[in-house]
Amino acid sequence: MPGVLIFGGTTEGRELAKRYPRSLVCVTSAYARALLPADTDCRVGAMDAAAMENLIRQMRPERVIDATHPYAARATAAIRACCERLHVPYQRVARPVSPGAWRQYVRAVADTAAAVDALREAQGNILLTTGSHTAADYAAALDVSHLWVRVLPTREALALCADAGIPASHVIAMQGPFSEALNAALYDQLDIRVLVTKDSGKPGGVAEKVIPALKRDMEVILIERPKEEPCAENR
Repeated sequence: MPGVLIFGGTTEGRELAKRYPRSLVCVTSAYARALLPADTDCRVGAMDAAAMENLIRQMRPERVIDATHPYAARATAAIRACCERLHVPYQRVARPVSPGAWRQYVRAVADTAAAVDALREAQGNILLTTGSHTAADYAAALDVSHLWVRVLPTREALALCADAGIPASHVIAMQGPFSEALNAALYDQLDIRVLVTKDSGKPGGVAEKVIPALKRDMEVILIERPKEEPCAENR
């Protein structure tokens, strides 16, 4: 089966689906599928490395484009390894790192565990904008009465928050990205003193989150992106 195989998230995958109408787009959730053009040939569901390799072997695409989220390090490593084993051209579409003078005023940490450690001595209310899949890590270590989370408006995200023991009144289920004004209003409404976020780039509205936080003298903890090895095509 000719064509392009795209592993995509909710932003770059949508753009690439429009650019390559003969592509097969793989996404992990029905929510991501709903954001694609209606006529997109799409496969929904998480895949492990074996499933990825089986799909690539069966399809034999002219190229594989990895447009997964900047923090989906395991997926990127698996996709690249499958392409190398099967000798299929691989292309990584990586979201640019967010520029800005604000970066010097945030506290950069390597991962979720480091962010949790940094929060142990935090004072005041905390807002997590790091996704629902790590909510349990924070809830297990911190006082949930001072913890708010902003997640995608999906049943899966709400279930993960509930399973983590986060009160429903502390869950903000909204589709971003958001403006500085909306973020500022949220910080003020909830009296947030610490923001935890990722460098999800312009599509993720990271600057719009960080700038109003710094203007309010909030502490900002930024989880850095996993480092990626350049693929052979880009060396």
